[in-house]
Amino acid sequence: MGGRERVRAIVDATLFQKVITAVILVNAVVLGCETSPALVAEYGQVLHAIDRAVLAIFVVELAARMYAYGTAFFRDPWNWFDTVIVVIALLPTSGAFSVLRALRILRALRLISVVPSMRRVVSALLRALPGMASIGALIVLVLYVSAVMATKLFSVASPEYFGDLGDSLFTLFQVMTGEAWSEVARSVMREQPLAWIFFVTYIVITTFTVLNLFIAVAVSAMDAQVSEETGQRAPDQAEVNVVVLAELRELRAEVRALRAAEPQPRWAERPR
Repeated sequence: MGGRERVRAIVDATLFQKVITAVILVNAVVLGCETSPALVAEYGQVLHAIDRAVLAIFVVELAARMYAYGTAFFRDPWNWFDTVIVVIALLPTSGAFSVLRALRILRALRLISVVPSMRRVVSALLRALPGMASIGALIVLVLYVSAVMATKLFSVASPEYFGDLGDSLFTLFQVMTGEAWSEVARSVMREQPLAWIFFVTYIVITTFTVLNLFIAVAVSAMDAQVSEETGQRAPDQAEVNVVVLAELRELRAEVRALRAAEPQPRWAERPR
């Protein structure tokens, strides 16, 4: 076994992946502790040392994977994801780049590429983006039409919520999420009692119908992703029917064979 194969066996080992996962979790905890002034004042040097050690481990791990896979390393999008995160962590965090200190927490996102179940979920979501884009465009259209209607209908009754188009868009987005929608509706209904018709219809269309389409698209993408990874495909109804009919034929053949093998009663052997 050559050096490249030996390194590849190490980086692909389950133990190695568990160690990297533990390092990522430790790094996330340390970065969270650095947000506390009291902890920084007491253990600042220790936290900084752990942060530097974690970054060094990430660099060594990334270099080992690049060496193990060669040019094939860059064919996997997740390897690009890890590379970008590590490069961001290596940029200076002082002077004009001080804002990049906040981006160090992005290292915790490496759990997505390390944990297979997380990677599967993200891949399914990315796969569902085209369908979600169409549903998002539908929501924007419904939201805009409803905001124009609400501004025309309720701007006088409730100017704090529907005074202009911008206020109406924000208010209806809030109503769509289910946050304090009853307060908005009741404030309008004090002036226009029939306003409940608009709000109930809007919530049924957006919250109960359109938003649930996002879940349906995501679940479908997840099923397709799992089927591709396992190399299996869910059988359709026609295939199920064929299998059932084949099993019924086999059962009938076995029943006929059993009946033929049964001994005949003596009265059946007597000539009539």
